Amino acid sequence: MAEHRTMQRDALLDAARTLLSEGGTEALTFPALAERTGLARSSVYEYFRSRAAVVEELCAVDFPVWAAEVEAAMAEAGTPGAKIEAYVRRQLALVGDRRHRAVVAISAGELDAGAREKIRAAHGALIGMVVEALAALGHDQPRLTATLLQGIVDAAVRRLELGAAEDPARITEAAVAMALHGTTG
Repeated sequence: MAEHRTMQRDALLDAARTLLSEGGTEALTFPALAERTGLARSSVYEYFRSRAAVVEELCAVDFPVWAAEVEAAMAEAGTPGAKIEAYVRRQLALVGDRRHRAVVAISAGELDAGAREKIRAAHGALIGMVVEALAALGHDQPRLTATLLQGIVDAAVRRLELGAAEDPARITEAAVAMALHGTTG
């Protein structure tokens, strides 16, 4: 019985990822989840009490996987500058991944305070990964610098998600250059 519930919950989360990546937060509805999984709408409520609960579960499941990929890329880099570059590049490489697209769609949506706090905490952990590398480069406020660096990444993500006129590789290179050299080029 527990295994069946786990499989159904996983199917619901997978359907939620698909809905979010295809149609954004407006597409994530309980009738749509029920249709995608073949469950009755009332059965969806047995697993999740609200859309926010689905979002919270997606964050709890997907964000650590995404963050681990960024952390692994940084661990392979030898120097603080290379770690920062890996931090930027890996996040931007994940833009096409359904897990990432779902998290971006979630972040843009209207969520309750609990879901927003979980997203904030997850982003804080991601930002925390790069603080040490920035301190090693001599930044006197590495946490603030890390937050601003994440702003560069977030702007590049939005550019990539919008299908901007620039080639995705150029967006990535521009974000890396900005992260490593600021506006000096």
